[in-house]
Amino acid sequence: MRKEHIDTMPVWDAYRMDVECPLCELKKKAETSNVDYFLGESVMEPDQRIEVNNKGFCPRHFKQLYDAGNRLGLGLMADTHTKEVLRKLKDCEAALTNGSSGESKRRFGFLPKKMDVSQVAETLKAMTESCVVCERMEKSMERYIYTVLYMYKHEKDFPELFRASKGVCLTHYYELVVGAGKELSGDDQASFLGDLARLESENFDRIEKEVNWFTQKFDYKNEDKPWGNSRDAVKRSVNKLREKVIE
Repeated sequence: MRKEHIDTMPVWDAYRMDVECPLCELKKKAETSNVDYFLGESVMEPDQRIEVNNKGFCPRHFKQLYDAGNRLGLGLMADTHTKEVLRKLKDCEAALTNGSSGESKRRFGFLPKKMDVSQVAETLKAMTESCVVCERMEKSMERYIYTVLYMYKHEKDFPELFRASKGVCLTHYYELVVGAGKELSGDDQASFLGDLARLESENFDRIEKEVNWFTQKFDYKNEDKPWGNSRDAVKRSVNKLREKVIE
């Protein structure tokens, strides 16, 4: 495994929780931390403002920033980001109209070569798909995936805790398998992937039974029977099938 500084405590804490996916809990904390960060002092940091101006935020994180209540902080970022978007839109206009508008002529001083429509589309796509928070969260999750693998190999008590968990969601199952392929080898890789695969099969079997019983409870013949663990099974199954999207 590559050598880098890692913080194991958040992973220990997440795996001690009784949750369907510890990595989803870590992702949620990373998301909250990043939203708070961009509404804090970073609003006034030149490097961060430049990054936000260029990339902006996805719909999910724009809404979270808005709901956080710091309208001034978001307004400052929205103002300068909109200015940058407008600059790019003027370039798109010039390309699509061959610089025929008066504004385009004033800006360029000549009629620029008409850009291919697909190039303009790619520019617009990049503008609508980039998100500073998503990029930072992706880096955080890469570190957490690595940390889980590192701890499985080097922390003697972690494998037992890992095996006692409820596994992970499908998204993080995939990411752990990919990570294990890169970071582990030999017996370590085989042991980790074997434990992970068993956890996923056992816990998806468990949650399917819980969801099934939830549906059966709507049959009048079962209305007086106990719910067991099925009252919130629909929510947990949805979160398990992709990742945590319902609180």
